[in-house]
Amino acid sequence: MRLNAIGPKKGSQKRPRRLGRGISAGQGASCGFGMRGQNSRAGTGTRAGFEGGQTPLYRRIPKLKHFPLVNPKCYTTLNVGRLASLSPNTLVNLEFLLEQRIVTGNNGPLKLLGDGELNVPLQVQAAAFTAKAKEKIEASGGSCQILERSQVRIEPESVEETTDGR
Repeated sequence: MRLNAIGPKKGSQKRPRRLGRGISAGQGASCGFGMRGQNSRAGTGTRAGFEGGQTPLYRRIPKLKHFPLVNPKCYTTLNVGRLASLSPNTLVNLEFLLEQRIVTGNNGPLKLLGDGELNVPLQVQAAAFTAKAKEKIEASGGSCQILERSQVRIEPESVEETTDGR
């Protein structure tokens, strides 16, 4: 077997249309392209997005600065100033904050932000900390522990199902 002898399997390819060979051939005269005009000529038609000379759609619409995130990271956020009323050396995590009603909803893992003052030493467990929040917690004598993805409870609060089957 040689490379110059290789060909497609018999019956796998159709023969090309023979254009402009008389009216009995089925594609005579204008070859199926119509009477006249830009798209009846030889070669490819107009390029993609061409609208005959008017300003095309991709230039008419305003350009946005950013693309939307497909899978955005959603956090339950809390400022460190809200933790100032807790007793010293308390273990603070998302479940504790929900029990104490400091945070009212579970929108994902806990992230602490650095707004407010904190003078109480706390042991804080969260998925993320801002630099200022971490600095304020450690300055007050507390500790920051970043939870791994497997330790973080990600599922937000779900709507309770009704018992009557609706």
